[in-house]
Amino acid sequence: MPADTLPHQRPAQPRLHLFDGLRGVLAVYVMLGHLAPMLPLAPAWARTINFLFGHGFAAVNLFFALSGLVIVQSLARFEGRIGAFWLARARRLLPVYYLVLALAIAGLALPAPFAVMPWLHQGDIAHQIWESGLPTPLGVHILVHILLAQGALLRHSLSDAQFSLLGPSWSLSTEWQFYALIALLSLRFRPNTDGLAPLVWIFLCLALAGRAYAALAPLDWQFHRAFLPNEAGYFALGIAAARFWRGVRAANLFLVALLITIALGASHGTDGPMMLEKSLPPLIWALVVNTQRAPDRRCFQPIATLLGHPAVQWLGAISYPLYLLNEPVSRTLALIIGTATDQNKLWFSLLWLPLSLALSIGLAALLHYQVERRFMRTRRPAVGMAASAP
Repeated sequence: MPADTLPHQRPAQPRLHLFDGLRGVLAVYVMLGHLAPMLPLAPAWARTINFLFGHGFAAVNLFFALSGLVIVQSLARFEGRIGAFWLARARRLLPVYYLVLALAIAGLALPAPFAVMPWLHQGDIAHQIWESGLPTPLGVHILVHILLAQGALLRHSLSDAQFSLLGPSWSLSTEWQFYALIALLSLRFRPNTDGLAPLVWIFLCLALAGRAYAALAPLDWQFHRAFLPNEAGYFALGIAAARFWRGVRAANLFLVALLITIALGASHGTDGPMMLEKSLPPLIWALVVNTQRAPDRRCFQPIATLLGHPAVQWLGAISYPLYLLNEPVSRTLALIIGTATDQNKLWFSLLWLPLSLALSIGLAALLHYQVERRFMRTRRPAVGMAASAP
């Protein structure tokens, strides 16, 4: 997710800056995917918009690949001190997360905005994105979110636990499982040596095992989406990319990881949206990786120009809080504006959409500069080679 390199650090290798831009594009895409289904659009327009922006899970899969790339390089700085690594990740991610979680809980305590948005109907995508209110038992749901334990729960052990308070938090649960496992594995396979290859294979095998379990286990015994094996292939792609810069053999491993991850996506059968969100991210990841390797090639220049634009780079810097808080912000604004405009579709659209975008980006910037960056300045271990993480 967020970048690891501090403003005052001097990377030993050139920063892979296009991945910063990718992070910004993904965060904005997820935000637009949360906003679009709430608008009072004609059915044809609604279908088109949903086709374009309704693949937020695919964007999150790319976030997982980014984490695979970032974390193996971050681990190298800690030289086997996994306690220090875990503490650094906690300082890096949890302060913003807990602040946004508190805001989300406060927003859910307010009346649901659906009553002032009569164009939305029970069972549509909007109701899947926004919860109607606080879940029960509330204390258990809060505890699960505080511990980021969504990925450890079976599907029916706690209803809708992975989305019940703060939807995007499910991916943080998956991230923490990844941090725990790869830190332990790094004690055996050094992430700054050829140990990267075994790590790629371990996570690919974990992904294959997770897919087999999901296909064979009864529904009641399946885990929520946040369970690490369900997403392990994308982390493997990120680790493979970290090794890709080292030559032909590494390129071969990257290609194998790419093909296996695409095949895992295709194994979901004829469910078009599911296949798309599982199989498309590896191809996009390969495209961005190759663009970063050769940004001056004519075929890659438009992508390099977009991802390298200063505005997109800045969005990448604030992408973590933006990813987390856009949903509770837009939900609360919908209640206020829907009530103020007396459910008028035109005025609601003209006010709610730009205000949701502006307030989400503004608050994300505030959290980034006042909270996130302050914890990024905490003391880091001094080692010989700083990570060139995105």
